[in-house]
Amino acid sequence: MAELQVVLVPALSDNYIYLAHEPSTGETAVVDPAEAEPVLRAARDRGWTITHILNTHHHGDHTAGNREVQDATGAPIVGPKADQGRIPGITVALDEGDTYSVGEAEAKVIFTPGHTSGHVSFWFHTADALFAGDTLFALGCGRLFEGDAKQMWTSLQKLRELPDATRLFCGHEYTRTNARCAVTVDPDNAELKRRADEIEKLRERGEPTIPSTLGAEKATNPFLRADAPEIGQALGMPGADPVEVFAAVRERRNRF
Repeated sequence: MAELQVVLVPALSDNYIYLAHEPSTGETAVVDPAEAEPVLRAARDRGWTITHILNTHHHGDHTAGNREVQDATGAPIVGPKADQGRIPGITVALDEGDTYSVGEAEAKVIFTPGHTSGHVSFWFHTADALFAGDTLFALGCGRLFEGDAKQMWTSLQKLRELPDATRLFCGHEYTRTNARCAVTVDPDNAELKRRADEIEKLRERGEPTIPSTLGAEKATNPFLRADAPEIGQALGMPGADPVEVFAAVRERRNRF
């Protein structure tokens, strides 16, 4: 398998930008540059040259640094075809089933609308890394700004099919609040309770909760477990359609 070294670069109030470095070739992608200066500095400090700019969706807190990073590096800007009219400076437009490589690491593009209508996730299947933007968070999922519950549930099911060992790199540090909400939705999940306690300790120390793994998310993230009978039961919706349960979980998180 190709290696992909991933560095978290905090930005704005709670965003994560990522540097994904493939050491055998030296190629390096920046994923979702909310702003340019922190990620250019992080690459410079490591002696890495940014060769690709990847966007999961069009929101400004994921794309505002595109042009400045491109001006500094000459890197192509890669993003979802369905959003290409809203991605600043896009030069490569990709859709479901396309692939894109950073050095020896190949990503499969997964169309994951719901948060936005054109959102994609980049699954580097050769390096056990998923850049899910604002579709899937640690113990959460994105708000439904441009899609509906059925669309997002379908997108999350696609991501749930990926291997447990896959590292999840998401767009924001929302995990502490997500965890506090999750335990109200899935109160008898002992693994979730253990994880929530660990997350509290990490955040008290100012440490990131990312990356997670898809295995951990499948076991503890209520948004991926909307078809688990215990989630519907806890919400007073036994036997309800998973889309309805998912929508109820999303609404609870909206108000939390």
